[in-house]
Amino acid sequence: MSFLDKLFERSSRHVADTTSRRKVLARLGSLIVAGAALPVLLPIDRTAKALAAEQPKMGDPGDPTSCDYWRNCSIDGFLCSCCGGSITSCPPGTDASLVTWIGTCRNPADGKNYIISYNDCCGKHACGQCACSRNDDEQPLYRPFNNNDINWCLGAESKIYNCTVTIIRGVAV
Repeated sequence: MSFLDKLFERSSRHVADTTSRRKVLARLGSLIVAGAALPVLLPIDRTAKALAAEQPKMGDPGDPTSCDYWRNCSIDGFLCSCCGGSITSCPPGTDASLVTWIGTCRNPADGKNYIISYNDCCGKHACGQCACSRNDDEQPLYRPFNNNDINWCLGAESKIYNCTVTIIRGVAV
């Protein structure tokens, strides 16, 4: 038992000899600041907050069930707003694919260009309503994230395509 006592006494005396109070307080302050900054620095999905801040301020003109709707400038598929979903949510019984293609569309209400994410909803047979094929911003197949001819349900559990939602990701610069 005396061996452990001597070991701890020596180690605590060594720490006391080599460390000052000022240094301990400085390190403690650094740890507090780092601990407060850590939640901001972690790779967490904050798209909901960003989307709420970047939504068009002057309204969302047009009919979401029309191919001429401003968000549908690069769409190729069926509109979920005609298939039981909305412009931003998949119909019941389907799931959004995790991989998407993107386009840049101009909102006529405020004159700004917005980055639009086109997410395929997968899991049920094709909707068959409101088929649109607009290729305003489409790129060739060797630039896949800007190409709308790919079955993007390859990134989902079910590979069966149903319809497409259009989500604003931010203002294009």
